[in-house]
Amino acid sequence: MRRGKQAKLSSVQIIALGFFIIILTGTALLMLPWATRDGGGASFSDALFTATSASCVTGLVMRDTGTYWTLFGQTVIICLIQVGGLGFMTIATLFMLLLRRRLGLREREVMVSSVSYDRLGGLLPFVRSILMGTLLVEGLGAALLSIRFAGDFGPVRGIYYGIWHSISAFCNAGFDLMGAHYGEFCSFTAYAADPLVVLTVCGLILVGGLGFLVWEDLVRKGLHWRRYRLQTKVVLVMSLLLAAGGTGLFLLLERNNLGAGLPLGDQILAALFDAVTPRTAGFNSTDTASLSAGSLLLTIIFMFIGGNPGSTAGGIKTTTIFVILLHTFSGVRREQSANAFGRSIGDDALKRATAVLFTNLLLALTGAVVICLVQTLPLTDVLFETFSAIGTAGMTTGITRSLLPVSQAVIIFLMYCGRVGSISFAVALLEKRALPPVTLPREDITIG
Repeated sequence: MRRGKQAKLSSVQIIALGFFIIILTGTALLMLPWATRDGGGASFSDALFTATSASCVTGLVMRDTGTYWTLFGQTVIICLIQVGGLGFMTIATLFMLLLRRRLGLREREVMVSSVSYDRLGGLLPFVRSILMGTLLVEGLGAALLSIRFAGDFGPVRGIYYGIWHSISAFCNAGFDLMGAHYGEFCSFTAYAADPLVVLTVCGLILVGGLGFLVWEDLVRKGLHWRRYRLQTKVVLVMSLLLAAGGTGLFLLLERNNLGAGLPLGDQILAALFDAVTPRTAGFNSTDTASLSAGSLLLTIIFMFIGGNPGSTAGGIKTTTIFVILLHTFSGVRREQSANAFGRSIGDDALKRATAVLFTNLLLALTGAVVICLVQTLPLTDVLFETFSAIGTAGMTTGITRSLLPVSQAVIIFLMYCGRVGSISFAVALLEKRALPPVTLPREDITIG
């Protein structure tokens, strides 16, 4: 008798399924009567959209978080953000450690894929460092934010707000509770000129977006630049360039717009926030819809790039754009290989980077076309929305609440692909047994 084929999910498929289950669980919890202030529970569409946005650490919302959801609903949302930011396998591993259960080979393989670790050995100490580092950074951020919020809202609410927004910022989620005090969907506009809030939130976003492998390198090797992994060097350089360069560009682009008449210090704070938060964080300290055309374009680019691999951030990642640019410059100079920091980056990395870039670009543009087919909205706003969703950035020009059910479904799909990874999602759907490699006859075509 022939044995039946055993259905065995790959690591990528398990991760994709895990996020799907988390989203459905969050949707069910947010539909409960005690999740909303009116006592009726959220509709399925609102609950699904919010749960997806929270689990995928995006920040796009149909309802204002501070005014629509109760304490229970807000707790569900922040738990989804924490699980989605760290990765559900990281949280699962935590419970396994608490229960003193050993991780099998299968669990280790999924964990490696979940946190983008480069080896099976030393996985548990690495996970512990992730959890301890997260607790430390979020705790420090919560303490700093609580100082300001306690003075504005009282000690109890101030501490609650400090913890809540610290988790949201570190996980690059972009959810906020400020609508209850300063008007719905206001984000951090009331604190645009507050150095403590702006710098703390920016710091949490940047640290959360560095990537867990970079954390490990920095902790183990200190300030010894030459000992860092190539990935660490690329991440640090790209993060610095994007933050500093973005601040300078936003400062110039908004000098005669939102920055007109403001003191230079306030302009710099606003420009810094505008440069950091599109890296998949989703907060805003200025009115996004009022940004100049150049600033909107720059924001779209930053949302598309996103953060770094193995982090709480989304987007195509800084390493992807670095590899593509490096190979482009090497091709222009007709060099044999693409070199950076004393290392050669192979063609396989270029193939993966190109696939990620164009898959995400295709998804965002296709989503924009679909939305434009079903409803009449300004093209710039639609493109901003779809790139925000695929990059899990969560920024919007204000059209999110105007989206029809079909458009909402498009945004939900893009957020999910953006968090799981567009390539990973495709692999999860299409993965099958590897076929014997067959090389067809080669023929060159003209490029450029």
